[in-house]
Amino acid sequence: MAPPGVTPRTEGKANQVGRCRNGICHGLMRAVFLDRDGVLNQAFVRNGKVYSPDTIEEMIIPPDVAPALAQLRAQGFRLVVATNQPDIARGRLTRAQVDAMNAYLRSKLPLDAIEVCAHDDVDRCDCRKPGAGLLLRAAQRDGITLDESFMVGDRWRDVAAGQAAGCANFFIDYGYDEKRPDAPYITVKSLAEASTRILGKLIQLCEYNRS
Repeated sequence: MAPPGVTPRTEGKANQVGRCRNGICHGLMRAVFLDRDGVLNQAFVRNGKVYSPDTIEEMIIPPDVAPALAQLRAQGFRLVVATNQPDIARGRLTRAQVDAMNAYLRSKLPLDAIEVCAHDDVDRCDCRKPGAGLLLRAAQRDGITLDESFMVGDRWRDVAAGQAAGCANFFIDYGYDEKRPDAPYITVKSLAEASTRILGKLIQLCEYNRS
């Protein structure tokens, strides 16, 4: 039997994931999808509402973020940001401003890609979270195996997007006064905690595939 939390492998999948060396199971492209604001950089809470930074100067990266990402990268995970940026559609920020902030993040953190939805709810696009479009687009482009991947976010839309894509999900609970995600998900206090738990699951899976 598979260990708790690990789906029993099929014969075809065993051939794909059974080659594990140094804790990395080769033959799969796994990813950790990451929300941006509140996960990689601090979000702002004003009058109970959550806001994104407006400038590069406001992008504060907590000190434990870069080491957590480095640990995931070292174990073969592709690191993909999936971020809603409706302020573009609302006219508060230009796409160029958002792109500059994302470039700043990429200069500071080991990120492989940043997927941006520039729409608002009224646009009814297929990429705005809680839809899975950003994750699906990255998976198709990069050959990512979604049911072996993870989503880390701090809002219900992030978790819902990961669920819709078939990922396992981690919810960083900051106690925002807003809707909470629907189960299933794992609650954590930080990206660093999520990283530790993801790597624990990977070690468990590799040990199972070697048995």
